[in-house]
Amino acid sequence: MLHALTLSLQFGKLPKAALHRAALPRHRVARWLRHALSSDAEITVRIVDAPEGQELNREFRKKDYATNVLTFDYTLEPVVTADLVLCAPVLEKEAEDQGKTLQAHYAHLIVHGALHAQGWDHELDEDARVMELRESEIMARLGFENPY
Repeated sequence: MLHALTLSLQFGKLPKAALHRAALPRHRVARWLRHALSSDAEITVRIVDAPEGQELNREFRKKDYATNVLTFDYTLEPVVTADLVLCAPVLEKEAEDQGKTLQAHYAHLIVHGALHAQGWDHELDEDARVMELRESEIMARLGFENPY
C-alpha cells in the first residue's frame, strides 16, 4: 500500500544544477519515497552543494566533511516528518565510482534516508543486513538493480 506524502523538493545553488534536476523529477522522487514509507509522511528533500553539506554534517554530526545523505527525523507517528539533505557533488562522484546512473544513486539514497526517517538504522551489523535487504527489495520494486 502506498501512503500519502507531502513532498517539498528543494535545490540549493549547485554546480551542474541541470544534471541534478534532470535526475530528480518530482514525480519520481515522490514515487521512490512512497515505496519506502510504511505510513503517511511530510518530507523535504533538499539537494545541496558541498559547502552546505559539509556545514550541516559538521554542525549536526560533528563530522567535518560533506556526506552523501543526512536525515533529520522529527516525528514517526502519526505522520513521519523529516528532512533529507543530499549532497549533489558527493552523489555524482559516488555514482561514477560505483558505475551507477546518477538517478539510480539518488533513488537509493532517498530510499535509504526515508528508512532512517522511520527509525531504521545500520550501526550494528545485523541491523545493517536487515536495512540493506529492505533497501534492495524496495529498489527492485522500483525497477533498479541491487544497490549493494
